[in-house]
Amino acid sequence: MSSHEEFMRRCIGLARKGEGLVAPNPMVGCVILYKGVTAGEGWHEQFGGPHAEVNAIHNVQNADYLRDATLYVNLEPCAHFGKTPPCADLIIEKKVPRVVIGCSDPNPLVKGQGIEKLRKAGIEVITGVLEEECRELNSAFIRFHEKQRPEIILKWAQTEDGFIDHDRNVHGNSPAKISHPELDKWVHELRASVDAILVGTGTALADNPQLTVRLAEGKNPLRAALDKDLRLPQTLHLFDGSTPTLIFTAKDADSKKNLEYVKIDFSGDVLQQILFTLYKRNARKLLVEGGAKLLTNFIGRNLWDEAYVLKGGTVFGSGVPAPAFDISKPVSVSGPGLYFFRNV
Repeated sequence: MSSHEEFMRRCIGLARKGEGLVAPNPMVGCVILYKGVTAGEGWHEQFGGPHAEVNAIHNVQNADYLRDATLYVNLEPCAHFGKTPPCADLIIEKKVPRVVIGCSDPNPLVKGQGIEKLRKAGIEVITGVLEEECRELNSAFIRFHEKQRPEIILKWAQTEDGFIDHDRNVHGNSPAKISHPELDKWVHELRASVDAILVGTGTALADNPQLTVRLAEGKNPLRAALDKDLRLPQTLHLFDGSTPTLIFTAKDADSKKNLEYVKIDFSGDVLQQILFTLYKRNARKLLVEGGAKLLTNFIGRNLWDEAYVLKGGTVFGSGVPAPAFDISKPVSVSGPGLYFFRNV
């Protein structure tokens, strides 16, 4: 491993400290090297706060070191005024002669402009160091800007014999418990890590889910549900006003506090309309929790980036079939039956 890769890995490690704290901004870490020794480090610690480069520069004890230093950062320094001034300007101001960048920033407000500004100022710029790993670190942020949609995460639980629910006509209206209780907290942690969560009409009716974070720390995601003909009763948890909620429908309906009706064309591409609506609302990550029909639509369109299948040891024999999905080759298996997949 080259020295550039070594320090870029350190940037990635530092960046991860901002996970869950900086969204919708990307996770960024920065290392400043002076004569082969780390002179300063920093990372983007919270949304609206100083960026990684600013924190790293401020952590260099002797400002004179910066004039002969190499600055490593996993994402191209910003070149625009947002909640903070441009990092590229600060690097130029401090006369840092060399900058090593993991990957470029796809945000149209940056997109190569930071690199160009540094080079025009006479700074030596090296790009593409551990580029794949740097892009993976901020995959949701990058996908959001490149594809104009959120990162799509699918999640469902299924039995040993491939069902996601029992026959409600036989076993009553309560949803079946399939996954191991140890995974309940993990599910809520997953919810806390996304910006929006989506269910279909059938799931909202049958399960009356709250779609909130209760067993873990973190904010509630934006709740969203499909309800073409406004069949969902106002007594459902979705309408309790506890957290912002979108209802995608074909009908006209009046919105109110924490409840917005979004009219879409159900004769058109429903999934793309939903994804674009969430994109316009700055949702970087979408969790699709069901039901089987909605999940199958996403899978059939190959509109997914990650999937979690919670496989329980129960056997139903009959019921609602799980989505047609090959679970024989997961990226990883952890906990009691947690299968993880990535769409590459």
